[in-house]
Amino acid sequence: MYLVFTLCAYLCAASGASINAAQEIPLEAQTLTGEPLVAYLRKNQNLFEVNSEPTPNFEQKIMDIKFKNQKLNFVVKNDPEPNEDIPEEYDPREKFKCSTFYIRDQANCGSCWAVSTAAAISDRICIATNGEKQVNISSTDILTCCNPQCGFGCGGGWSIRAWEYFVYEGVVSGGEYLTKGVCRPYPIHPCGHHGNDTYYGECPREAATPPCKKKCQPGYKKIFRMDKRQGKVAYGVEPKEEAIQREILRHGPVVASFAVYEDFSLYKTGVYKHTAGALRGYHAVKMMGWGVDSKTKAKYWLIANSWHNDWGENGYFRFIRGINDCEIEDTVAAGIVDVDSL
Repeated sequence: MYLVFTLCAYLCAASGASINAAQEIPLEAQTLTGEPLVAYLRKNQNLFEVNSEPTPNFEQKIMDIKFKNQKLNFVVKNDPEPNEDIPEEYDPREKFKCSTFYIRDQANCGSCWAVSTAAAISDRICIATNGEKQVNISSTDILTCCNPQCGFGCGGGWSIRAWEYFVYEGVVSGGEYLTKGVCRPYPIHPCGHHGNDTYYGECPREAATPPCKKKCQPGYKKIFRMDKRQGKVAYGVEPKEEAIQREILRHGPVVASFAVYEDFSLYKTGVYKHTAGALRGYHAVKMMGWGVDSKTKAKYWLIANSWHNDWGENGYFRFIRGINDCEIEDTVAAGIVDVDSL
């Protein structure tokens, strides 16, 4: 059964003091920034560790909050088997051998909506074929050519529209910056230093959206239209913890969007739960599994970010599960792969 769902804004607010319950943020904590914010987080919570400085280029990596507030009409798929058993922990990397299970780098472009959707589609192709078909879907094709229906390129966009683009237009193969042997690799270089990785330079400002090019890079043997892979249907997932879990179990990772507060910019490791700091924007990520923290017993979502593999927990992070913190369980997008198009 499908319903038409209208996405409307509302603030994260709830009560309760336990680890796995939502709670009010004290007024004095809502405007903290800089060193006072770091000190507050280290004193008043033990779910996640924080860095002393925010993530470099943080403001360039997230979208404007308007992408949360905008009303969108889209189809929401109800959970078809609400009584199906759900394991306490799940990580698809332990079940499937997919080369697509890696961390992307969106650089200084607010392309999280496109990058995370392309990553989730890539994983779903592998999972749907039990590893027989493995292809990296091009976030660049989505980012640059799905405008204005998907959003505004590096200025932000909506993941549900990216999934719909995959269904109606199809998406070509892609990869990271300078990747060969694919149609349309990511066109924006990583920002700053990342260990022993190649240094391409700094990123003083947000990148401009690259142009839409409906042709593959030189040297790639297929023509653009013949490299397209498509989906059968795109939909929102019912905004319930168990429904999201069953969707991931059946079909693979989904794309979740959430309100970003300043304390997220300081995340280092652990289970993130909004604790202090002002609202800064909106972000889309690939949600791929779940578990329970062994130390704090906090329930979490396992999420792949797109800020390079030296961010957080090797590019991943864990997010408090089951309380709709920062509305992360409200807007979850997914789709079914058309295996015949592969």
